Amino acid sequence: MSPSPASRRPGVPPDAAAPDTGALPAVSPAPANDPRGLALGFTAYFLWGLLPLYMARLAPAGAVEIVVVRVGFALVFCLVLLALMRRLRELRTSLATPARWGATALAAGFIGTNWLLYAVSVTTGNVLQASLGYFMNPLVNVLLGVLFLGERLRRGQWAAVGIAVAAVVVMSVAMGQVPWIALGLAFSFGLYGFVKKRFPTPVHAVTTMTAETVVLLPAFAVGMVWLGQAGLLTTFTEGPAHFWLMAGLGVLTAVPLILFSAAAKSLTLTTLGMLQYTAPILQFIVAVTVLGEQMPVARWAGFGLIWVSLLVFTLDQVRASRLHRRAARAGHGARA
Repeated sequence: MSPSPASRRPGVPPDAAAPDTGALPAVSPAPANDPRGLALGFTAYFLWGLLPLYMARLAPAGAVEIVVVRVGFALVFCLVLLALMRRLRELRTSLATPARWGATALAAGFIGTNWLLYAVSVTTGNVLQASLGYFMNPLVNVLLGVLFLGERLRRGQWAAVGIAVAAVVVMSVAMGQVPWIALGLAFSFGLYGFVKKRFPTPVHAVTTMTAETVVLLPAFAVGMVWLGQAGLLTTFTEGPAHFWLMAGLGVLTAVPLILFSAAAKSLTLTTLGMLQYTAPILQFIVAVTVLGEQMPVARWAGFGLIWVSLLVFTLDQVRASRLHRRAARAGHGARA
């Protein structure tokens, strides 16, 4: 629910932007923020933000079943979409070479881990950790740029990361353990985006999601067999309403991605970067007001530090973007 390949594009999902070569991009006029694009982008993040409410209705299904069924129904729904869009041939393109298979498998592993941790956050009453994880995601993207691309952080970015580390320490002390769900969500999604940007495939976003679910099919098969043998498979035993709720996971996996991909074409990167906070904000509100998760003072302090960190990070991004545009205009004027 991000941007170095990651750090320079804080609100853009893997399939919404061109690959980053490591150099500053050539400046071109930013697209105007089309109202339709804003509506589509907000709707995508709105759906992602309310996903915990939907998953909470899936009881008695456990986290493993939710993820396994999500993979299966997402694949079915995406294949239907590709057929309607007449893009089934793209699926072969996305898996045409061993290198693409490898990149797709790596991305699928990270997104599968992300889905599992998200389901665990809902089924164990830790949606606040999911919110924290997605608030932290832009900062994790910055760290990935440092670790894997040798990028150097500006002072504002270092300050933001330092405050975020302090927030994790505060939350760890308050909880009596490291917030591993939040960290796992932030890093799994950050690594997913990193892989997608480093190994881009020139196909539609729905096609790449279909390819990733195809790669996850062995895990789906093993999971279904294990759940059945353990007597934990509820999808087909709890009545038609439960079955269709489980099937709806496929729709809720693909539809926000389609909406976001359409929105990304008509919005500036700055706007996309701001929209991304819609999801964790909604997750936070849902966790506290609907699901009844507790917010002791120490947890408020941890979230407060994260919000301060994001404010510092955002202001630094805006300042750097303005300076870059100003320098680019000056250089263009000098050449003219």
